[in-house]
Amino acid sequence: MLSAFEAIPAKDRIIVAFDCDAQEALRLADLLKGKALWVKVGMTLYYAEGPSIVRALKEKGFKVFLDLKFHDIPHQVKGAAASAVRSGADMITMHACGGISMMQAGLAGAQEVSELLGEGSPVTLGITVLTSMDERTLARVGVSRPMEEQVSSLARLAREAGLSGVVASPQEAAMLREALGSEAYIVTPGVRPAGSAKGDQSRVATPAAAFAAGASHIVVGRPITQAEDPAAAFDAIVASI
Repeated sequence: MLSAFEAIPAKDRIIVAFDCDAQEALRLADLLKGKALWVKVGMTLYYAEGPSIVRALKEKGFKVFLDLKFHDIPHQVKGAAASAVRSGADMITMHACGGISMMQAGLAGAQEVSELLGEGSPVTLGITVLTSMDERTLARVGVSRPMEEQVSSLARLAREAGLSGVVASPQEAAMLREALGSEAYIVTPGVRPAGSAKGDQSRVATPAAAFAAGASHIVVGRPITQAEDPAAAFDAIVASI
């Protein structure tokens, strides 16, 4: 199935993960300004700096994927999502295994704040299975069904809850595109250019393969941020797609 995102330039569908301190994140932002549209702020950076880092990156012209993977009772997740959107986040995540009520609460919190601010609703994503996990690690936490079944089941819950889409590995992107339709966001971490080290990722693919499988956006961190020339590394990924 074709994705509705294919008309968007590839460079605007690459999310650069800033898993570093604030000084390095702002340095990278200056190097990538005018090239990348999206950057990801995860736990490492956000827990050190708080909402101010989101605002700083927004001021530099980026869209911010605030990847905090909310997972708590519905009341807490509603408040967390509201706070995230209030800080300027354009895309947020929550664990689909938290259940439909939790995801609906997160969605409600995000939408309420965006309406108050007079802005468009943020992209809301359900985390399916972390890309560092494989079937053996799933089994150790009590999940006995195959990886694809687990991802598919959680993706269906996210869709039922009304979220914009899901986060999954590129290896499940084709299955999810078929199941969720052309409009769903399918954001895939675990993307590595050919020849790059896998690091702590288990289920990986190249940028071109991830997009060909149906990913709407890909997340790339260390191959860009730890490159000698991050801007050139970003350009090389765009050229490879």
